[in-house]
Amino acid sequence: MDQEFEQLAAQLIEAGGKLAAKGMVPATSGNFSARLANGDMAITTSGADKGCLSLQNIMRTNADGESYDRRAPSAETLLHVQIYKQVPDVKAVLHAHSLNATVISQLSPQRVQLANYELLKAFPGINTHDTQIDIPVFGNDQNIPRLAQQVDDYMRAHSPPVAYLIAGHGFYSWGRTLRETLIYVEALEFLFSCELLKRRVTQ
Repeated sequence: MDQEFEQLAAQLIEAGGKLAAKGMVPATSGNFSARLANGDMAITTSGADKGCLSLQNIMRTNADGESYDRRAPSAETLLHVQIYKQVPDVKAVLHAHSLNATVISQLSPQRVQLANYELLKAFPGINTHDTQIDIPVFGNDQNIPRLAQQVDDYMRAHSPPVAYLIAGHGFYSWGRTLRETLIYVEALEFLFSCELLKRRVTQ
């Protein structure tokens, strides 16, 4: 292991602790990765408890998600690969199974629209609340290559969103650093909770 890998692994471990403390990666759910300078990935191993990760739970793969050792990376590694290949400046991907994201993804068959929130300024290129973003929702699918292709097709037809939801599953978000990606994840979770509350009080 080189110094760059160890540094990114430490950041992934820290991210796991933060998201677990917020209840966003229950049981062994979720998966995290960061991209190294040569295109390799540091990614969580399959089945790891994200709230108590250690260096042994972070492994290295090549840019296609292929392991350099006998350990198995996250079952959803190809979803990380797809994001890195489609959005070149992305350096980190976080997948959370938060309560609000899981529920709102089942109530929104195609997308979740977030409009007129001050916290939208957390996302790149937005400097006013007077705007909206769409978070696409994809059907859950145990065939990960097929799901990755669906996401890729969407991103080729639209400007890449800041995140996407998988129905009844959770959401993926990404950014230029792990710190930036954590900000997006926390902002999205807050906004999803706002949308769910609005739906309850307006029914």
